[in-house]
Amino acid sequence: MTTSTAAWNGALDHARLHVVTGKGGTGKTTAAASLALALATGGRKVLLVEVEGRQGLAQVFDTAPLPYSETRIAAAPGGGEVRALAIDAEAALLEYLAMFYNLGFAGRTLRRMGAIEFVTTLAPGLRDVLFTGKIKECVGRTDARGRHLYDAVVVDAPPTGRVVQFLDVTRAMADLAKVGPVREQSEGVVRLLHSEDTVVHLVTLLEELPVREVVEAVAELDAAELRPGAVLLNRVSPDRLPARSTTAAADGRVDAKRIRAGLDSAGLNWNDEILDGLVTETVEHAVRTRAAVTAREELAEIDLPTLDLPDLTDGADLTGLYELAEHLREQGMRGEVKR
Repeated sequence: MTTSTAAWNGALDHARLHVVTGKGGTGKTTAAASLALALATGGRKVLLVEVEGRQGLAQVFDTAPLPYSETRIAAAPGGGEVRALAIDAEAALLEYLAMFYNLGFAGRTLRRMGAIEFVTTLAPGLRDVLFTGKIKECVGRTDARGRHLYDAVVVDAPPTGRVVQFLDVTRAMADLAKVGPVREQSEGVVRLLHSEDTVVHLVTLLEELPVREVVEAVAELDAAELRPGAVLLNRVSPDRLPARSTTAAADGRVDAKRIRAGLDSAGLNWNDEILDGLVTETVEHAVRTRAAVTAREELAEIDLPTLDLPDLTDGADLTGLYELAEHLREQGMRGEVKR
């Protein structure tokens, strides 16, 4: 694995809310789960939150669908633990009405009438307001002694194309509500999301389109005064060719005779079909390697900490998540106990 030159920045350890986003198909949920395990290592307590209703976290941890309650989902090395929460719009709205307006009974009546589904469908932005409000409550929750219940909260957020809208929708709500609990709650969410306590990590593959989307997302985050965190490069494969051979191979110039001689010297049986397959794989690998170099150069221009997550041979199962978390720790990711 090629380690990035600009790894985890120690300043990111001070964040308490880690928002993880990325283009669809880049492994955003796997990266968020690995990040949560890495931050929980060493005795910390981390909450991992899902907001898209896909039950993706249940799939990567190979467990039952998550309820609207904080459920212990994994232990971390050193005595830490990860809890998970799948936020449901209806449950969040009922909780909101009960918490700020003492309307628990009225909320249950609205649910029986189907009004909650109607409202959240009619005003999709309301879902994001409810979700970010619940996230803020989890980040700020304290125990009887005034200590934070969670050392960190990690959010498997919407894709990069929608993440700024998701995080900043509450600012518009704060502008609409001039007084009262809605105004106060909205202002609290805005303060958290625009503070040093919150960072937005971006997951990408070393490919042209995902990298371009990351660069555009960083510009949008900066414009919205939201703080970009680290770039997580997912499914990074080792370079198997000498640097001097990559350019030639990527252009289709592969010395088949040399490969044939290598097979012979190793005492391996081969035929023309095997040789053709090796040549094709060599060219494809060189093309990917050259594209990865270009992608890294483009990412270097946005000047963010960059961490590699290796391509797992056996896939991203539970064992793989712990392996990815360890790779993140090796690149400097720590986190602080802030209770």
